[in-house]
Amino acid sequence: MLTRLFASWERRLYGRTTDRVVRPFEWGLDWLGLDRCAAGRAAADVLAEWASRAVAQSPEFFSAPPIEEYSWEASSDGPEAGTVSFPSAVRTPHPCNDIVHGRLFPAAARRDGRQDRRKAVVVLPQWNADPDGHVGLCQLLARFGVTALRLSLPYHDRRMPPELGRADYIVSSNLGQTLHVCRQAVVDARRAVAWLDREGYERIGILGTSLGSCLAMLTSAHEPLIRAQALNHVSLYFADVIWEGLSTEHVRQGLDGHITLDDLREVWMPISPAAYVDRVKRTRTLLVYALYDTTFPLHLSRALVQECRRVGADFRVAVLPCGHYTTGLAPFKYLDGYALVRFLSRNL
Repeated sequence: MLTRLFASWERRLYGRTTDRVVRPFEWGLDWLGLDRCAAGRAAADVLAEWASRAVAQSPEFFSAPPIEEYSWEASSDGPEAGTVSFPSAVRTPHPCNDIVHGRLFPAAARRDGRQDRRKAVVVLPQWNADPDGHVGLCQLLARFGVTALRLSLPYHDRRMPPELGRADYIVSSNLGQTLHVCRQAVVDARRAVAWLDREGYERIGILGTSLGSCLAMLTSAHEPLIRAQALNHVSLYFADVIWEGLSTEHVRQGLDGHITLDDLREVWMPISPAAYVDRVKRTRTLLVYALYDTTFPLHLSRALVQECRRVGADFRVAVLPCGHYTTGLAPFKYLDGYALVRFLSRNL
C-alpha cells in the first residue's frame, strides 16, 4: 500500500515540470575528440573502446591541473561569505559554462571571534537544481561548524546558455556529451577542493544529491584531500538510473531503439560509481537512499551498498521512509538533513 501511495505521490510531483524535451539520440563522438570515419569502425565500438581506456586511465581522465585564477566576491551576508569563481579545466562549446561558480557559507565564528577553518564541504546539488537549491542545507552545515561551498554544476544556473531551459546537456541521449560534461563536473569539484585547501581548511569533505551524489563519489575516488563523503540518493550504475528512473523517462525515450542497457552501461562506465568503489573504500562514507524511490529504484541503491560491503569500505547507511521527490518535503527533508549534517560534522 505504501509503495503504491509513494509511487502516485512521486508521479504527481514529477508532473509539475512540463518543459522536458525528448532529444534525438547521438553517439557524441565529437564531444570526446573521436573520429569514427578515420577509425573506419562503428561508432558503438569506438565509444566502448574509449570508455574502457578512460576507466583504466581515470586519474588522467579526471585530472585537475592547479591554477591561480580564483576570483573572490564578498557578499553582504558576512565578512567571510561570498562567491568564488574560476575557469574549468574542461572546455565546452559554451563559454558561459566554462566558468565555475561556488557560493561559500562559512561556519560560525569561534569563541575568540576568528573564522573556523577546520572543516569544509563541497556541496553538489541535484540535476536541474535552481540557484537556491541546497542553500538551506548549506546554512545548516554552517550552523553546526562545517563551512559549505555550494557549487553550480555544469549547464546550471549562471552556466546555462540562452538556448536551454533545463540542464539537458549534462544528462541526455547524447552519449559523448553526457560523458564530457559529467567529467567536467568532477574536475570542477576537484578545483573547488583545491581552493578550500588553499584557503586553509584542514579537513575537507563532499556532499552530493542524486546526480550530485554520483559526481561526488567520482570526485572522492580521484581527490586525495577528501576525507569524508555523504552521498544522498545512490546507485551503482549511471546508466541504470537513466534507463529505469522516473526523472529520466524523457532521456530513455531518446535512447530507445538505438542502444541496449548493457551497452549503455559499458559506454557510461567512466562516470559510474561501479568503476571506482575500491578507490573510496578508505574514505568515510554515508550512503542515503529512500525506500520508495522511483528515480533511483531501491535495488540500484542496495547494489551500491552491497558493493561497498564486498570491498570492505568504511561506510554507514541511512534509509529514508519516502521517495525521491518527497525527500524535499517535510518531514522527510528534516530526516535527510539531520543524517547528512550529523555524519559530516562527526567525520571531518
